Amino acid sequence: MIKKVDHIAIVVKNLDEALKLYDDLFGVKPTKIETIPHQGVKAALLPMKEGGEIELLEPIDPQSGVAKFLENKGEGIHHICLEVEDVDKELSKLGEKGASLIDKQGRPGLAGKVGFIHPKSTKGVLFELAQKV
Repeated sequence: MIKKVDHIAIVVKNLDEALKLYDDLFGVKPTKIETIPHQGVKAALLPMKEGGEIELLEPIDPQSGVAKFLENKGEGIHHICLEVEDVDKELSKLGEKGASLIDKQGRPGLAGKVGFIHPKSTKGVLFELAQKV
């Protein structure tokens, strides 16, 4: 079951420039900046005062899905992340309902244990499920 929207992820060409822009425009500073080699990204989380976050993603691997997204679509919204109690349980339920899954089991991510649902199952929107660990 979905608990809440955890974050909205935005792909950027240059994380440092984007962080400066978001600080200048909105006065938000990252609570976490991390390189995630298995996803081919450097990412930062920007907290919102009343909850939720913006995640900025800079591709560091030209073969990653995020790099391909940036090349094909440019900078912009990449995915919406939903917080759930149990990622593996939710992925299993979605698979049983016929959803196309990028991940059949959760894996480590910036938001905790995560798994992705393919956008062809959700009217073109990439969804990430996240379990806080």
